[in-house]
Amino acid sequence: MSLRLLQHRSEDGTRGVIAATSSGASTVPGVSSVFELAGRAIDDGVGIAEWVERAGQGATVDLGKELAAGRLLAPIDHPEPSRMLLAGTGLTHLGSAEGRDKMHRAAADAAVQTDSMRMFLEGLEGGKPAAGAIGQQPEWFFKGDGSQLVGPGAPLEMPAHAQDGGEEPELAGIYLIGPDGTPHRIGLALANEFSDHVTERHNYLWLAHSKLRQAALGPEILVGDPPAHVEGVSRIVRDGKILWEKPFLSGEANMSHTLANLEHHHFKYAQFRRPGDVHVHFFGTATLSFSDGVRTEVGDQFEIEAEPFALPLRNPLTRAREAVDRPVLVKAL
Repeated sequence: MSLRLLQHRSEDGTRGVIAATSSGASTVPGVSSVFELAGRAIDDGVGIAEWVERAGQGATVDLGKELAAGRLLAPIDHPEPSRMLLAGTGLTHLGSAEGRDKMHRAAADAAVQTDSMRMFLEGLEGGKPAAGAIGQQPEWFFKGDGSQLVGPGAPLEMPAHAQDGGEEPELAGIYLIGPDGTPHRIGLALANEFSDHVTERHNYLWLAHSKLRQAALGPEILVGDPPAHVEGVSRIVRDGKILWEKPFLSGEANMSHTLANLEHHHFKYAQFRRPGDVHVHFFGTATLSFSDGVRTEVGDQFEIEAEPFALPLRNPLTRAREAVDRPVLVKAL
């Protein structure tokens, strides 16, 4: 039975961790966060599933009711949000180059291969190396720290200066760096990586700007071996009606890179192996409403569902209100 971990805040404000399987869900005694639970498992030299089993079962939980009540949190956080890094890799899925190529083709000679297509083909050729070998490095981007992560039901807020707020349905790896600098994968979560595709389309060198946005995680972390094939549905609901809906695929069977190769090329940098840090790494997608000509609006709701996750990820789109009609002033000291 696959184990899923969730974070929960009770009616009185007390935080806790929920362990869920196909047999049901119950609280995990003795811990108040997944960060704490994972740290204890590392210290005890055991896997998370074994640690949870040793901890025993607390009170039973109805996950559907807790989600509806808004008491399920993002499934990972850090006591110091600046010590959580949100990053990701793109052009990693079979077919993922198509949408990106459409964006960038307008700025390139139709007879010349875009840099996006070249990078995708390099990954297709070298992104799944033999065991023990290092494969082609992927595109990489930075999104922010833990202050930019939101949970199920929370608004995804685009900056006031944003050109677009678009969904990106995908999987995210959740990691805790152990005391000796070893990255430990806690598991995978359903994610909406959320980007500004209009800004990116203007010039692909603005990808870095387009990614400095919030991101959302579904309520569950799937523990154990990652599934090779994941099928889901991404949709946008406007005024109570489905505006756009499309299936999406993920998992290594549908990717041009292995997870191990993507993980290596992230954690090969010593600065990303600082003990006690948490990393949320978005693995990419091939399905975007923007590629189908959809322009989102404030008030739209993003909905992402995929097995083997039992619960959906839903987030409304909002826009920040800070003034952008004058430059940000820097004071000399």
